Amino acid sequence: MQSSEGFVAGMPPCRRPDSLFSAIRTRFAAGLLALFLMPIAAQAADIPMTLEGGISATLNMPDSTEPVPAVLLLHGFGSSKDEVGGLYARVATALAQKGIASLRIDFAGFGKSDGDTGATTIDSQLAQAKAAFAVLKGTKGVDSKRMGVLGFSLGGGVATLLASGQPMEIKSLVTWSSVGDFQADMLASLGQKAFDRAKEDGVVGLDLGWRTIVLKQAFFDSLSNYKLDDAISTYPGAYLTITGSKDFSAQYADRFIGLAKNTAKEAMVIPEGDHIFGVLGQDQAMADGVVAKTADWFAATL
Repeated sequence: MQSSEGFVAGMPPCRRPDSLFSAIRTRFAAGLLALFLMPIAAQAADIPMTLEGGISATLNMPDSTEPVPAVLLLHGFGSSKDEVGGLYARVATALAQKGIASLRIDFAGFGKSDGDTGATTIDSQLAQAKAAFAVLKGTKGVDSKRMGVLGFSLGGGVATLLASGQPMEIKSLVTWSSVGDFQADMLASLGQKAFDRAKEDGVVGLDLGWRTIVLKQAFFDSLSNYKLDDAISTYPGAYLTITGSKDFSAQYADRFIGLAKNTAKEAMVIPEGDHIFGVLGQDQAMADGVVAKTADWFAATL
């Protein structure tokens, strides 16, 4: 078997139906777009880091003489720490302008992090998120009592699990286009053939459009280990979910807000919005609105 950058030997990659990842097939091109969209000031404030296990990370610290709140950013499936269209780089800048630090990471096997995508499971990404959160919480200049987390797509599910598992440490949770049911949403996205191939062979190759990856059966098994309804209903902190009306994630917005315990809760459903908030188009109004809303939310709740 080749590395996660290639196909499983002797097995063609599975192509998926249009669903969760249909809007992000062009993420490879988004890397180029991000270079133009990212403000120069953000690059000057970014501090590259390598966490335990070879996890690549970027710390963004605002200029402050007092301890500042901080937010951990968790990317979506197959993506990387700056996210499609540089959205996470942009939100890091917006947060810093409001005096909020942030740490964004590449999950193992993605972006610049070490590791093989074949080792990816929900459990492993949650463990990496916990480790990164501990690093951010212990960073000099960070107020450990004012911590938040943001997750995009599959990373939204991981962020929700992280928040519910550390309810006294994470004051505010924001999710963008988040999965609402790991098993059902990944089945709809990857297709039954991918699930069947992994079950039969123990491994499956996937063509994401901008790269190919390998997933093992352990990933598919891990999808049933967690219920996001339970996680939302037990998390006591502030909660904001942002989704486009045309995205699959919109179906979960009302239910999750109903389950959320804190009075500081809101569902922002963007009319005509897609999974990635139109970030690859010329009109950046929708993406800019999501970034601004997120920064304002954390400023108000941390």
